[in-house]
Amino acid sequence: MGTRGPIPERSEARRRRNKPDGPDLVQASSGPPEEIPDLPEPDPLWHPIAADWYLSLRESGQSAFYEPSDWQMARYAAHVMSQVLLSERGPNGQLVAALNSVMSSLLTTEGDRRRARMELERKKPAGAQLASVSPLDSYRDIAGGLTCSST
Repeated sequence: MGTRGPIPERSEARRRRNKPDGPDLVQASSGPPEEIPDLPEPDPLWHPIAADWYLSLRESGQSAFYEPSDWQMARYAAHVMSQVLLSERGPNGQLVAALNSVMSSLLTTEGDRRRARMELERKKPAGAQLASVSPLDSYRDIAGGLTCSST
């Protein structure tokens, strides 16, 4: 697991790059990994949020690094999450904290991944183009088409 403290900036947002501050950064593509082992489907008795969380791991880039034991830990976390969500007594603080710790060890949030020096490459928007209107044309339109002349 990564360090404690503030969440580090993404590598492209950092201003200074003169000294690495720890192990090398690992970059992985976002989205589902190319190869994923045969995994059991979510238990039909799980709460829908727990089942959705478990299924979302299959579509997440960090799961490319998961070993079979990680997938079993994810199943365990989803089972416990389901029990918490289905409980009539409501969530127990210690249980929720333990569940958050398990989820953190699976690098399920961006902050967890940054602390572990892992970044998922964000997909670039398709067809991004620069605006065709220059700012000066916009200003002229706002001013009512007036131009300055020295006559």
